[in-house]
Amino acid sequence: MSPAQFFKCLSDETRLRCVVLLQKQGKLCVCELKVALDLSQPKISRHLALLRQCGLLLDSREGQCFLSDQSETA
Repeated sequence: MSPAQFFKCLSDETRLRCVVLLQKQGKLCVCELKVALDLSQPKISRHLALLRQCGLLLDSREGQCFLSDQSETA
C-alpha cells in the first residue's frame, strides 16, 4: 500500500477514531465501538469494512459478535 492510500484510509475521523481505540484496547466488538463512538452500528460496520479493505484491520466472529483487531501490517 502506498503512503497516499494509507493516509486516505485514515482520512475519515470515524475510521481514525476506530483505529486509535483498537490500538489502545485491542480487540473490540462492533457493539463496543458503537457505544464508544456514539454512532449507529451500520455506520461503524461500513467504516470497519473500508479499514479491512485497506488491510488495516482483521476481524473474527465470537458468537453473535464481530470482533475487530488491528492487522499485523498496520
